[in-house]
Amino acid sequence: MTRVLVVEDEPQLVRALEINLRARRYDVDAAPDGETALTLAAANPPDAVLLDLGLPDMDGIDVMRTLRRWSRAPILVVSARSTSDEKVEALDAGADDYITKPFSMDELLARLRAATRRGDGGGAAAREPEVGAPARVSTPAFTLDLLAKKATRDGEPVRLTPTEWHLLEVLIRHRGRLVTQRRLLQEVWGPTYRTQSNYLRVYMAQLRRKLEADPSHPRYLVTAPGMGYRFEV
Repeated sequence: MTRVLVVEDEPQLVRALEINLRARRYDVDAAPDGETALTLAAANPPDAVLLDLGLPDMDGIDVMRTLRRWSRAPILVVSARSTSDEKVEALDAGADDYITKPFSMDELLARLRAATRRGDGGGAAAREPEVGAPARVSTPAFTLDLLAKKATRDGEPVRLTPTEWHLLEVLIRHRGRLVTQRRLLQEVWGPTYRTQSNYLRVYMAQLRRKLEADPSHPRYLVTAPGMGYRFEV
């Protein structure tokens, strides 16, 4: 079964998450603080993490950065922090998704399912590139190894989340051609997210910051306003 690590200091919310996750046949570990979370994750590597940012002993961002040193498991931030800057900071630190409290349990479970489909379970072999996507892409600015899931920019390693890799794979598979917002959302996040264009804006901005030499004037990850995106070669 898929193992989920819940990092949350609100007992009632932890209980609700445990009941709902176990009813859907997830294994659940729960940690009320960052130190316990890191100890549990080391002892029983999770397949996915639900992470609050406001923990009693350390900031959730620090927990995430520590996990990202050795774990590729999808991390879904579940937090009352709702500003764009806070969301960007979490995504930069390695989050795969960001859910703002209060939230719908059905929505959280749907996002968890989507994240675990995109991820590799934290320890499984890397997912093969999608059909039509080359195993390696090299540009003057960056290099992507889609099979090994390794990215470099100006010779320096760049960490991309499973969601960012999936988004790149779809764009690269259709390189040079427009991919509509609706198609990207459906392929990367699933059919229930086909109208959530804000997801694409956030993730494309993240990818440009990580890969493009001039993120404000992207050369490779190009927007077609109101329509979609292209990977230019």
